[in-house]
Amino acid sequence: MQIRISWPAGNITATLDADTPTAQALAKALPLTSSACTWGEEVYFDTGVSVSRETDARQVVEPGTVAFWTDGDALALPYGPTPISRGSECRLASPCNILGNLDGDAGVLATVRDGDPIRVELIDE
Repeated sequence: MQIRISWPAGNITATLDADTPTAQALAKALPLTSSACTWGEEVYFDTGVSVSRETDARQVVEPGTVAFWTDGDALALPYGPTPISRGSECRLASPCNILGNLDGDAGVLATVRDGDPIRVELIDE
């Protein structure tokens, strides 16, 4: 399953594992528009989707991971260290459900500004 994430300065696509309960719930809510928040080198935003934490949820992930923060009903898109990272790792606020990965250079997320409108939509395959 592919999605496109767009904001005023750019966009990026992501490939998600459609077999996870979280990805299925997110797909049903698309398209969605939200307001971006930034936390170190992470962009996150409310989705209006509420799901449970999955058994394989992780707190430390690779840059470009598409994660779902169950504590905030938000997509979390880390592209570098956050304020609680140790060294150069991507450490999320708490364990998150892993949905997939961004396609291409996650560093493009550095152009997202706090409060930017964010749109997420399914890409028809």
